[in-house]
Amino acid sequence: MAIRIREGTLNDCSAIAKVHVDSWRTTYNSIVPNEYLINMSYSDSEKRWIKRLQQADNQHKLYVAENESGTIVGFAGGGRERSGVPGYDGELYAIYLLKEFQRQGIGKLLFKAVVDHLATQFRSMLVWVLAENDSRYFYEALGGIYIRESTITIAGKELKEVAYGWDDIRKLKDNL
Repeated sequence: MAIRIREGTLNDCSAIAKVHVDSWRTTYNSIVPNEYLINMSYSDSEKRWIKRLQQADNQHKLYVAENESGTIVGFAGGGRERSGVPGYDGELYAIYLLKEFQRQGIGKLLFKAVVDHLATQFRSMLVWVLAENDSRYFYEALGGIYIRESTITIAGKELKEVAYGWDDIRKLKDNL
């Protein structure tokens, strides 16, 4: 399967929203309250992605993965670290893939695109992931080191998040 990774544009927001909502519904099923997942909307998600891309600067980048027919099947983004964790200045904000495209190496391609960009701006990087989300093993396999955990609330349910970090993303970039 031929996958192309490229920078996302405003024209991609509808497709990004579809991946975002659909991947949340499959990935976070039984983790996040079902009512929240059911109430997620493509149009609301698209509006948020339009706003994010309009406000993006050179530090923040969003990449999309397209299959051979040009359909966006995943995306990833990153930029300046947002939570104030000492020692980390870059952050992988998200990687989302449609379920049928997971476990095919596409996530690693998206991860690499974000790391390549962040390495031009920052020294280190972290990512937050829900502790119950099996994707945390993906970050561990890529050398992410447990940093800390935090609690967030989604639809009234408290969930544990775990931060994984890489002290030297230039070294990580060379090893991908």
